[in-house]
Amino acid sequence: MKKDQFKMSILILLLGGFIVKILGFVVKIIYTRVIGVEGVSLYTIVTPTYSLLITLATFALPISISKIISEKTYNNKKIIFSTAFLMILLNLLFMILIFILAPFISHNLLKNEESYYLLLAMAFTLPFISITSILKGYFLGKMKVTPNTISNIFEQIIRILFLLFVLPLLVKKSLLLGVISLILLNILSEITSMIVFSFYLPKNKIIHKEEIIPNKNILKNILDTSIPSVSSRFIGNIGFFLEPIILTHFLLLSGYSNSYILREYAAYNAYALGLLTLPSFFIAAICQILVPEISKYHAEKNFKMLKRRLKQALIYSFIIGLSSSLIIMIFRNQILNALYKTTLGSEYIFILAPFFVLFYLEAPLISTLQALGKAKISMKITFYGEIVKLGTLIILSLCKIGLFSLVVAEIINIFFVVILDFKNLKNYLN
Repeated sequence: MKKDQFKMSILILLLGGFIVKILGFVVKIIYTRVIGVEGVSLYTIVTPTYSLLITLATFALPISISKIISEKTYNNKKIIFSTAFLMILLNLLFMILIFILAPFISHNLLKNEESYYLLLAMAFTLPFISITSILKGYFLGKMKVTPNTISNIFEQIIRILFLLFVLPLLVKKSLLLGVISLILLNILSEITSMIVFSFYLPKNKIIHKEEIIPNKNILKNILDTSIPSVSSRFIGNIGFFLEPIILTHFLLLSGYSNSYILREYAAYNAYALGLLTLPSFFIAAICQILVPEISKYHAEKNFKMLKRRLKQALIYSFIIGLSSSLIIMIFRNQILNALYKTTLGSEYIFILAPFFVLFYLEAPLISTLQALGKAKISMKITFYGEIVKLGTLIILSLCKIGLFSLVVAEIINIFFVVILDFKNLKNYLN
């Protein structure tokens, strides 16, 4: 891809991502106001579990598809059908596991009986999320960014319409029913994406029988990339999954009430992190283009262009991270009040914001390692980072500083992961 094309693809994704993020904020504003603090707390407590399930069900296959298609080694139809076969098996497995483990997770780990019904709802959304993830990986591998952008916009429009006209009616009947509908809404939004993608898929293509049969070499190539990548995400999501469990357990031991923990964790996760990660769509757009670009130049052994693309990605990410973090930190109360009609989480933003400049460098560094076939290194760093974070969280939770134990643990994790990612990447490219 030429330099102008690289910039143009990023620009399209940035503009589209900006629209999607604005719509996403509208979505968040609507549902937080409709379901209230109690509903947000219930939804937040199951979010780490949901993130973990999505990571396992999609198995980082979009990254693998994007990488393999950009290398132009195999027939695209064979790649799609081989991936779909693997995805079907994974989804069946995890749906069965959810139904079996849901009572234990809700009662023993999350310590919230209502979360049982939310876990069951999550299971039904996984196949739909998986199908669209395959299509997204295909279009990114072909360097066609428009389909993903348009599908994301339509997804958010469907969400807004549902939240405006359907969610209030469901919440009137039952708050639990309203929160369940937020999860099941993913089915409707993913179907919308599939419809949009269908307009961009190649027309009048003949599919041969041998292309439908899973190809062993393709599956091996896919798994070589996806296993380390999903392991890294799995470790991160396991940490995210354990985070509220550990926090709840040790803060209760320290004398904090369950209602305090639920309220403050919702303030931290839904409001503080929600604002600080607002510019993440910019970084996601950069990384989506970066992976196939790095993969292509690495296959061509063109290290000059490889380093140039990485440098560009890091500079863009740093500028975005620095400017957005400063704005959010300075105007945190005004933004929180305008969006959520609350200032909960303001103190957490003030402490976290200066360090989120480094947080935005993490994604392009990890994406580059994965594109270079060094996903195992990234996985190890993520694993060590989560151990450090959770260990710090346990110790600080006993020091009677409330949710600030989680804030400090997050900061330490950001420093640890970014420094090690950068160091390993520098050693490989020098």
